[in-house]
Amino acid sequence: MTKHGFSTNALHGGDTSFQPDSMSTPIYQSVAYPFFDAVEAAAISSGQKPGFTYGRWDNPTVQVFEKRMAVLEHTEAAIAAASGMSATFLLTHHLVGPGDNVVSSNRVYGGTFGLFNVGLPRMGANINWVTNPESIEAWEAAITPRTKFIFVETPSNPALFIADIPALAALAKSKNLPLVVDNTIATPALQQPVLLGADIVVHSTTKYICGNATALGGIVCGSHELIDGIRQNCIRYLGPAMAPFNAWLNLLGLETLALRMDRHCQNALAVAKFFEKHPKVSLVNYPGLESNPYHKMIKPQMKGCSSLMSIELKGTYEQATRFIDSLLIITHATHLGTCRSIVTHPASTTHAAMGEEEMRKAGISPSMIRFSIGIEDEADLINDLAQAFDAIDKKAKVKEDFTTGKYPQAY
Repeated sequence: MTKHGFSTNALHGGDTSFQPDSMSTPIYQSVAYPFFDAVEAAAISSGQKPGFTYGRWDNPTVQVFEKRMAVLEHTEAAIAAASGMSATFLLTHHLVGPGDNVVSSNRVYGGTFGLFNVGLPRMGANINWVTNPESIEAWEAAITPRTKFIFVETPSNPALFIADIPALAALAKSKNLPLVVDNTIATPALQQPVLLGADIVVHSTTKYICGNATALGGIVCGSHELIDGIRQNCIRYLGPAMAPFNAWLNLLGLETLALRMDRHCQNALAVAKFFEKHPKVSLVNYPGLESNPYHKMIKPQMKGCSSLMSIELKGTYEQATRFIDSLLIITHATHLGTCRSIVTHPASTTHAAMGEEEMRKAGISPSMIRFSIGIEDEADLINDLAQAFDAIDKKAKVKEDFTTGKYPQAY
């Protein structure tokens, strides 16, 4: 299927030879699959015959999603998991042992930071953080003989760091190490890391791939050897399998991914330009702006900049929260990548566990506000932001008891 275009592959990629055929992939809501006889059971279990055995490591609906994602990310295979963090954990657990280490940019999602900073030491391994990820020399200096893989999230959440994937891939190959790219924010609709030299791609499919906040999911895309190793080992005893219904919801999301990402990019650029001109904003982190230091890296690597952005207010934490609380259309939630626009305060929610010092190193301040711009009408989003900026300087109503169902807005 890779000879076809992205949108065609997003609809038809992977084996869908169900009988009878269906316009929608069937949901196999089953944990096990009866065998014809003992000979068939042994043949399927040993891999000598295609088939399904147990829902913790294989399922027909999930398999379609895995194969389609592998096609879209230009890898040989893929394995789905219960969440994005489950996917990254499975990969880490499979590749890293006691005494080993991982080299990663410190510009990562808060959960990934926790996995590497807390989880790796509990596994007897450690993390070598690259706090200046713009420098290839800094990456090289962090690599040791016990490094098992190089990890980068690009674009990063929430500061929108953009990595030079080809340069990192060249470094990884020179050290005989796999380069792992978290492609959650861009999705394969906008960026295909393997074509830029990466070896493995991970996603939180909960975000843009699903697209409407209905299903958790994660995926690892890589070689047959890697994926078979995870499927035959750690996913069986750790157990974070993707549910068939969630796989089905993610498949529905893939069908409109390219269209949605185009609209996300269009709206996000308009909002970023609005922020760039606003007197109450000191910094806009959005690589689509020509003023952004990463802007020159977009064209060689990406078809668009996605919808995630963050801003720094010229003000205090209290003013940032007043701004957030005054938004009427944009939803306040700890999520991103949905059709609805979302606002988040990273320092007190998604990245709070990093601690003040590590947040500072990663460029996350108390006045940073993160946005995931949705596909609403552009003018409505900008009008909502404008009225929230006006509310910063006005007194806030006294907060009423939450049991009344009434929440304060600035006036």
